[in-house]
Amino acid sequence: MRSSFFGLNVAATGLFTAQKALDVVNHNLSNINTPGYSRQQAVISASNPLSVYDGRGMVGTGSDVVSVQRVRDEYLDFKYWSEYTAQGEWEAKSEVLSDLEATFNEPSDSGFTTIMNDFYNSLQELAKDPGSGATRALVRERGVTLAKYFNSTAVHLEKLQSDLNYRINTKVEEINSLGKQIQQLNRQIYTLELDGSKANDLRDQRTLLVDKLSKLINIDAGEVVTGKLPNGKDDKHFVITISGKAFVDHFNFSELAVKERDESHKLNAEDVDNLYEVGWKDGNSLEVKSGELRGYLDMRDGNDGKTGLDGTTASPMYKGIPFYMNKLNEFVQTFAMSFNEGYSNLVRNSDGSVDTSGLVDGAGHADGYALNSTADTPSGIRFFTFLGEDGNPVSSSTLINGETSVSGIVDRYKNITAKNLAVSSDVMTDYNAISTSGEAGMEGNIDTLNALLKLRSDPHMFAEGTPEDFMKSLVATVGIDSQQAVRLSDNQQAIVKQIDNRRLSDSGVSADEEMANLVKFQHAYNASAKMITTMAEIYDTLINKLGV
Repeated sequence: MRSSFFGLNVAATGLFTAQKALDVVNHNLSNINTPGYSRQQAVISASNPLSVYDGRGMVGTGSDVVSVQRVRDEYLDFKYWSEYTAQGEWEAKSEVLSDLEATFNEPSDSGFTTIMNDFYNSLQELAKDPGSGATRALVRERGVTLAKYFNSTAVHLEKLQSDLNYRINTKVEEINSLGKQIQQLNRQIYTLELDGSKANDLRDQRTLLVDKLSKLINIDAGEVVTGKLPNGKDDKHFVITISGKAFVDHFNFSELAVKERDESHKLNAEDVDNLYEVGWKDGNSLEVKSGELRGYLDMRDGNDGKTGLDGTTASPMYKGIPFYMNKLNEFVQTFAMSFNEGYSNLVRNSDGSVDTSGLVDGAGHADGYALNSTADTPSGIRFFTFLGEDGNPVSSSTLINGETSVSGIVDRYKNITAKNLAVSSDVMTDYNAISTSGEAGMEGNIDTLNALLKLRSDPHMFAEGTPEDFMKSLVATVGIDSQQAVRLSDNQQAIVKQIDNRRLSDSGVSADEEMANLVKFQHAYNASAKMITTMAEIYDTLINKLGV
């Protein structure tokens, strides 16, 4: 049964509907620049009609805003998260590889090529006047400069590895922080939506946090139906998993944690101490597949898949800092051994051992004679040794430690690393100990010096060729890896940008569209207001003027 003022009520619903729709438009325009905001739509529906009392049909009762929907394409969100994690990984690798390129500093006036040229140029000068004290001092100082280049580079690599270790810890803390925020938003959203409302703005905040999380680590995120609510609607829980295990499960949150790596499970001999392993706080292991965290782990631990020192754990299949540290150590060990002993054509096996079956034993520094030496046997003095625990160069005797066999001498050179390479204390104490002659008491004989000069162009010293070939190959590897990381990062950025543009075209606020809606609902509001005025005039005529 209808009230006499039924028409006025219908017009009032139109007025209220238009006003609510205008409020939504106003909210959209206010958040046009808010990061992560999804435009909202007022869902307008005709209100329930009333039956006419004489059975001749039904009459409408106006309209109502039944809900305010958040415009969002879940597929695009899932696609964005899956691609954004790859972008995070390659951006991290590109950043660290750029630092590595700066560390090697090639080509430049202070890089390896220049320093090696200076060292061999000083040997060439010594060949002109083997008895010159000034030239001998120059050779010694150029040798020191060469050793310090590797010392400095190794220290920089260790510092970079330590910095990455700290950054990994920071990223884990950031991941946990985002997880806690998402957990809190889950609780708020679930509570507010129990009555059927839509917590649109809180959902936007949660999606923005998931966007940030997806760049850091590989995740799968989405709502899971777990049952029915008392009102009959689906009971949905928002769940985020990392490599198959729940990170955020509705109101529950499982933290990640870092712990210092056990020395018995050390991946590489070159690693600095106290590196972190990333896992779950409950002690379970975690496989980080992508994201910034994967990029930093690969760069910190990557040694091209070599087996760890415990014989079971393998480093990541990526050329990270340990790979380049290992290569520098291989260079200084092989070069120092060739320069000191004259050994060539050594073959390094995949496990780091040396195959001496094809070794060529030529003339080295230890096979020559010092200036004015009258001994019947070669001096046995090595030009390159290593720094002792006191930070000073050790002597040739300490380096060799009485070894006479080839295999024993090769093993002794494993004590030399890029970080501790040094000119021997014998030469540092007396530059006349530099061997130039192939015969005792023959100052003008430079057979030993010529043999040392020939080592520079020895194509059998390394698998890559000459010493310069080895270092050029190493620097080229850094450059190629860096270019690859930049290209893949740029490609992923383009893909992510395309997906984000699609999300914005769907969920973003368009000022033009909202202004059109503003005009549309304003006209609807004015029309409803006009209807109320018209109905008021009708009732005025009916009540006050009829029958007068």
